[in-house]
Amino acid sequence: MERILFALLLAGVALGVAAVVQRRQRADVPVRTGYGVPEQVDRADFARPDAPWLVAVFTSGTCAACAEVWERAVVLESNAVAVEELEYMAERRLHDRYEIDAVPTTLIVDGDGVVQQSFLGPVTATDLWAAVAEARAPGSTPGGCVPPELDE
Repeated sequence: MERILFALLLAGVALGVAAVVQRRQRADVPVRTGYGVPEQVDRADFARPDAPWLVAVFTSGTCAACAEVWERAVVLESNAVAVEELEYMAERRLHDRYEIDAVPTTLIVDGDGVVQQSFLGPVTATDLWAAVAEARAPGSTPGGCVPPELDE
């Protein structure tokens, strides 16, 4: 009888230790591997929704790289291409709506609001301008001028 009680006590202690160990183990949490870029936007949220193309540059007033990207983008403004800067403090609602959590983020968007190309971080004038040209007229840029993700 004594052995049975001792065995039950020992089993209870083992179960208690196992429960404590199991509680202390953390479940694997998904690791964020990058920043998101929207695949579609509502053109009505942006300047000139009737323009066939939009270059939207999400920026922050404290970001030097953002200012450089904006300088490269603004020259693309034309009848066919609306270009808009969306500075975080002034356009926080749109940063939140499209879950823009890193700047500069540059979107090249067609008339239906589909993001045809995007850049996260600084982008050269050559890459930005070539991406807009390629989006507007596929095959119009020489292979050496097209960003690698468009050169297929």
